[in-house]
Amino acid sequence: MKQYKMRRGEHLEDRMPDLKGEIEERFGPVSGTEEHDGHELYVVEEPDNPVFDRILAGAASYSGKKDKLAVHFEERPAEEVIAEGNADAAADAVDAKNSFLLDATGRDAKSRRESLKREVEDDAPDY
Repeated sequence: MKQYKMRRGEHLEDRMPDLKGEIEERFGPVSGTEEHDGHELYVVEEPDNPVFDRILAGAASYSGKKDKLAVHFEERPAEEVIAEGNADAAADAVDAKNSFLLDATGRDAKSRRESLKREVEDDAPDY
């Protein structure tokens, strides 16, 4: 499960007021919710794109802090997808993930990677 910060001064509820609707529009019908690390996330059991097996997405709320976007994409092995003749679906899946994360957080892929890298560095123990 990855959690993504919003751009400075922005909030998830402002960027995506209807998060469930956005998830359904981009990935397929929401089949319910599931609790993960204390956060209630939407579940897409049968995503529209054959690359995805299952998707969990929603707001991770913390008291006194801005919400983060929590997302987990369960993907099928690339060899399996290509063997079925769905190579184009793999490119579409990458585009769908990146555009969803950009629209939700206001951060492009490079910015998200750098932010995650900084978090890992901050968590490293001091020797």
